[in-house]
Amino acid sequence: MAKSRDDLEKKLVALEKTAVGADSKAAAKQRSEGKLTARERIDKLLDPGSFVEEFMLAETPCTDFGMAEKKQPSDGVVTGFGKVDGRPVYIFSQDRSILAGSVGSAHAEKIAYVIQTARKLGVPLIGLNDSAGARIQEGLSVTSAIGKIFFENSIASGCVPQISAIMGPCIGVGSYSPALTDFVLMVQNSSQMFITGPAVIKEVLGETVTMEELGGAKIHSEVSGVTDLVAKNDEECLAMIRRLLGFLPSSFEAAPPRKPTSDDTARALDSLEKIVPDDMRRAYNILQVIKAIVDDGDFLELKSKFARNLVIGFGRLDGHPVGFVANQPMFLAGSLDVDASDKAARFIRFCDAFNIPIITLMDVPGFFPGKQQEEKGIIRHGAKMLYAYAEATVPKITIVLRKGYGGAKQALCTREMGADRLFVWPGVELAVMGGGGAVNVLYKREIEQSPDPDKTRKDKLAEFQERFSGPFEALSKQFAQAAIRPAETRKRLIQSLEILRNKREERPKKKHGLMPV
Repeated sequence: MAKSRDDLEKKLVALEKTAVGADSKAAAKQRSEGKLTARERIDKLLDPGSFVEEFMLAETPCTDFGMAEKKQPSDGVVTGFGKVDGRPVYIFSQDRSILAGSVGSAHAEKIAYVIQTARKLGVPLIGLNDSAGARIQEGLSVTSAIGKIFFENSIASGCVPQISAIMGPCIGVGSYSPALTDFVLMVQNSSQMFITGPAVIKEVLGETVTMEELGGAKIHSEVSGVTDLVAKNDEECLAMIRRLLGFLPSSFEAAPPRKPTSDDTARALDSLEKIVPDDMRRAYNILQVIKAIVDDGDFLELKSKFARNLVIGFGRLDGHPVGFVANQPMFLAGSLDVDASDKAARFIRFCDAFNIPIITLMDVPGFFPGKQQEEKGIIRHGAKMLYAYAEATVPKITIVLRKGYGGAKQALCTREMGADRLFVWPGVELAVMGGGGAVNVLYKREIEQSPDPDKTRKDKLAEFQERFSGPFEALSKQFAQAAIRPAETRKRLIQSLEILRNKREERPKKKHGLMPV
C-alpha cells in the first residue's frame, strides 16, 4: 500500500532532523576542542537568516565495506547559498560529525555543484574545509567525483573569487582544491593541510613528524606560503572572510564594492618624511607608509609572515578597494627573491582578474644575490613579476620612494612595463645598479691606476650619485610623469585613480599566454 502524504512528510522531517542534528557526540567533541560545527560556522559567517540549504538529503550510493549502515543524510557536507553584508555567496561546509567529513562521491558532487553554480551566477565561493580526506570505501567513484571539484575550481578561476578556510584537517588529495582557490585561511593549532600524513612518512621515510609540524598554520603561513591569513579560532577566521570579501567584487564583471569614508581625499601625509629616512641604507617599516596612505588606516595584509621582504594586501582610497605591492626594507633590505616574486605575481594577477587597481611602492636594491637563489630559479621566478605586471590591464600606479636598481625596478612596474602613472619622491636614486658597484665597473682602470685609489673611488661615487640621485634624470627622460612630495602621495594617488577608473586596454588575441611558472 502506498504511503500517505503525511507519512512521507514525517519521513522527510525525520531525515532532515538527522541531517541537521548529526552525531551529537562528534559535535560535542568539536565544541570541546574550541571548534564550531559545520552549521554553526555557516550561521556565524552569513548574514542572520540568509542561508538556504540545498541537497540536504543527499547520501552516498556506496554499500561496500559496511557503508550501507553508515550512510547519513547530507553525506558530511552542508551546501547552499546566503549573503555576506547583503551580497549573495555560495558556500559549502564540511561536517566532521558525519563520517569524519570524509569526501565520498555524493559529498564531492555537492561541492562541485556549489562551485559551478557560483560561477554561473557570478557570486563568490566560500569553502569551509574540515575533512579526514577521501573516502577509501568508494574507490574510483570518489576519485572521479573529486576530480570534478578540481576541474570546477580551475574553470571558476578568474570568474568569481574563491575563498577556502581550513578549519580542521584537510588531508591528501582534498588539499588540492583549496590550493586551486584564490585565498586560503587557516586556524592556529586546529587546522592542517598535507598530501601524505605522518603514518605514511614514518613507513616510507622512517621520519617521525606530527600533523602540526607537517602541515599546520605556522608551516603554511611562514615556510610554504600556501596560507594567506591565520586566525586564532573559528570565530576570528569567519570574521576575516567577511572582511576580505568587503574588498572583492562578486565576479570579474563587477566593480569592487565602494565603502563610504569621511577620510579627506586631500589629507596631507606629513608623517611620511619622518617614517622614510633619506639614508638609502636605513630601514623603515613600509606598513606604516601604507597605513598612512589608505582610508582610515585600514589595510589587510596577506601572507604577512611569508617572503617578508615584500608586502601585499588590500586597502581603500576614497572608498575604492586597491591592491598594494611594496618592498619591505626591514627584511633583506626589500630586495626581491624567489618567494617574494611568487607572492607578488600571484597577487598582481588576482587584482587584474577582478578589476582591482594596483599601487606599487618601490624601494628596491635589486634581486637578492647568491648561489642559492640562482639554484632555486630566481630568473624564472623573477620573470613571473614582469609577466604579471605586463599582462595586467587594470590601473597601475607606481611610486618610487627612495631607490630602484637594475631589473628589479622593471619587476616593480615601470612605465615601459605598463605603469599608467609613475611618480618619484624628490630624493630617489634610479640606476642600473647602486653607486658603489657602478663606480667599480665604470672606473675600474682609473681607480686602479690612481696614486690614491680610495680618494678616486670616493670622488667618482660622488659624481655618480650627483648624476643619478634626485628626480631630474627620471623626469628629463620621461621615466616618470612627475616628482611629488611625500605629503601629497595620497592626494595624487586618488586623483590618478579617478581619471584611470574607466581605463580600457586590450591585449593581442590568443588562447592564453605562457607565464614562466
